[in-house]
Amino acid sequence: MPNSDAFDAACVALDRALDGPFRKDLVAAAARHHTLGRALADFRAGMRSHDWRAGSEQIELGGIIDALDKSTRVEGFHVLHDWDGKADKVTPNTITLDVLEYVATQLGSQPTTTTVLGVVLDYYFMYILALVATRAWDSPEPGAALDRVSRLLKHLQGPHGSGQRFADNAETLLLIATSHYEPKEHGYELLLQRARVLPPANRTAMALSHAQAMGGHLRFGFEVTYGKDLKNMRDDNGADYPWLCFGLAGLMDAYVGLVAAGDTGVELDRVIEGLINGLTPDPEAFLGRPPASLDPHQEELSRFTSGFTRHRSELLEAFETHRPTDRAYSPISLFFNFSQNVLKGTVADALLRGDAWTLSLNDLFTGVPRGELRGEAKVRLGRTLTTYARRNPDSIRGRLSPVIVYDPSTARQYFGATMRAIKTA
Repeated sequence: MPNSDAFDAACVALDRALDGPFRKDLVAAAARHHTLGRALADFRAGMRSHDWRAGSEQIELGGIIDALDKSTRVEGFHVLHDWDGKADKVTPNTITLDVLEYVATQLGSQPTTTTVLGVVLDYYFMYILALVATRAWDSPEPGAALDRVSRLLKHLQGPHGSGQRFADNAETLLLIATSHYEPKEHGYELLLQRARVLPPANRTAMALSHAQAMGGHLRFGFEVTYGKDLKNMRDDNGADYPWLCFGLAGLMDAYVGLVAAGDTGVELDRVIEGLINGLTPDPEAFLGRPPASLDPHQEELSRFTSGFTRHRSELLEAFETHRPTDRAYSPISLFFNFSQNVLKGTVADALLRGDAWTLSLNDLFTGVPRGELRGEAKVRLGRTLTTYARRNPDSIRGRLSPVIVYDPSTARQYFGATMRAIKTA
């Protein structure tokens, strides 16, 4: 079927699956098994075939998902599968099926709980939505198509679901879908070209989530992957620096517009936070000594630098309110290899505890508004993910290292270095 028809068919089918009792009926049917391992076995077959039946209701996604996945692989992305660095190939199981198998191994002999079943099922459907989001440009109006996926995401995280939150919008689903290693990187440039022509609201949403994500990702890279070798990090991240530039330029556009409109609220505060977050890994890349990977992106770099030059003094003052502390949550304190692993760790913790997290990936990307009780939950989740990562380190440059770390002390060093770079640029 044509790609636009596959996108529409997927949205229609997912609306039936997510906006109603279908998922609860699936969970109730699986929960009739006495042990969680046997209950999860019911979902294993559905995750492989993408076809689901609850009573007389059947939703067949198999052919649609295969078509969407094939198109996306041609463009360079394996949305549903992770990369196995040890085997040097794409994993045979999908990401969600790997999580199901992990839970079955850890908790399979325990009594069945509907919360665990619900989170597993919702995590699966979240990834299906992420795949569908990558096909928004098959539609004649990709911005409207992304908004359609955002509405489906709202259904997923609504009253018919498990209570687990994953993301706030389709633009963040795109980040999750593409935030793992790909052996061929042409897809990132293609997606960047597509992001540039989105309507302003969608473009700003992508700019914010990608600036936030690249801040944490590249801080981790500088600290761990590249052993504080800036040249090596720049040379090895030819796909990431243009995306960070896109994010910073988009946030600068949003900042200028919000200031001109007299906005002083949460939206402006998050834009300011996103700017300083995105600058912290390598401020000189955008304040005077850009890497070669930004040579083809001078228009966006110029938009950022010209806006920054005009508003430097007020931004310096505004940035100070986002200095990381031990008392409040800061996204600058979060270091990670890939955004999707932060989400995967959150989901795994929810499954092992049998209690859904009401924090999305977007929540971990911001400390705004400051002083809210949710900030305490964010700190708790950040420390929980750090504990898991330290217990299960990955081999990086021949050393075992956690791939997620929440560290306010190191964050303050990055913040201070960035502020000095701004003042001397």
